[in-house]
Amino acid sequence: MRMKSNGKERSVAEGTRIRERRLAHGRTQADLARELGISPAYLNLIEHDRRPLTADLRARLAAALNISEAELEEGRAEALIAALRVAAAGHEVEAERLTEFVARFPQWAGLLATLAAKNDALNERLGDLSDRMTQDPYLLTTLHTVLSAVTALRSTASILVTDPEMAPDWRQKFHTNLDDDSFRLSITAQALVSYLESFEADTGLISPQEEFEQWLTEGRPEGGLSSDAARAMAAEWAAAQAADRARVPDRALERVLAQTDDPARVAARLGAPLDLVLRRMGEHVEGAGVLICDGAGVMLYRRAARGMSLPRPGDRCTMLPIYEALGQPGSPVHRLVEMVGGQVFRCYAIAQRSLQSGFDGPALSRAVMLFLPAENPAGAGAGEAAPIIPIGPSCRICPRENCPARRELSIVAPMRGAAGPRGAAAAPDQEER
Repeated sequence: MRMKSNGKERSVAEGTRIRERRLAHGRTQADLARELGISPAYLNLIEHDRRPLTADLRARLAAALNISEAELEEGRAEALIAALRVAAAGHEVEAERLTEFVARFPQWAGLLATLAAKNDALNERLGDLSDRMTQDPYLLTTLHTVLSAVTALRSTASILVTDPEMAPDWRQKFHTNLDDDSFRLSITAQALVSYLESFEADTGLISPQEEFEQWLTEGRPEGGLSSDAARAMAAEWAAAQAADRARVPDRALERVLAQTDDPARVAARLGAPLDLVLRRMGEHVEGAGVLICDGAGVMLYRRAARGMSLPRPGDRCTMLPIYEALGQPGSPVHRLVEMVGGQVFRCYAIAQRSLQSGFDGPALSRAVMLFLPAENPAGAGAGEAAPIIPIGPSCRICPRENCPARRELSIVAPMRGAAGPRGAAAAPDQEER
């Protein structure tokens, strides 16, 4: 359950903070007023916010109550309340007493908020490292290359040892293989060590796909790509963008978007396929994002919408509408989704099949999904709110409990009331929105 409130954040007035701090010390108004050199009546007016505090009196109050002046200033308590509300999300707490707690124990409240923020950062870091070690495609490919090179070296060396009478020309070929495989192992091992060292350096986006995505986010700076694989991705992306732009020019797209941002209407007015329009809007509309995956659900291209963070390559939430579209090619899907952080997006997705190997070849599927910020999540029908689908990162680091699509338990959140992974939860997500 989330914390319940009346929909408004209560602010802690300066006088209330003074009163709560005085009571926490067990002091009377008369006693504190005597130490401050003011009348109890005047202190009573201050505590009820009927008299302002001078800088000198604020300093004397802070010293008498063993509190810093910053903690008496407006804004600090409100920030603490907001931080504690975030920390308490998903826990049963006494929400109605949060303001009192911050006012009476500001230092404890600050410590709790700081520890909660550190815990969130560590959980995110733990999930990142765990996923890298178990399903990072770049790491797995590199390890496979190392193992292949080691196996080849062992096999070649074994043949040379067990056959001392080998013909000179064959021995020379095996020596050449040893040299080639050892060189390949050396280069790959260096890359692997550098990659693993980045775990501690926390450099983040370092696999080729992540490097390419970071390059896009930074505005495609000249010379911003260091790996050959990332440069190849960039060249392929540029060619695809040029082809899409030739079919739907920017000027024509802008003219239609000035009238509507409904992708289906945009596609109809431009006479263009819906998947093409979704791709163009994902690149052209400010704040939009786009995902493209193949028939196996593997992400081929990812561009984050504003306020949205992308999981590492290989991570996927099966609640994403793009996978719903993949299961029903040719049928458009429109859904509202909510990220773990609370951001809500409109999602438009469609999957298409193509016969790239000819009529008798296999039909290959590819799905496209457009993210648009949901300024008004309410549906356009009878005024009722449209259902919102909660999505998250990979199951291992997703904090959502009782998700019907969960494949494995989360390492960052207890599964209270859940029967287990693989959709065995007792009920769908019942969190208040």
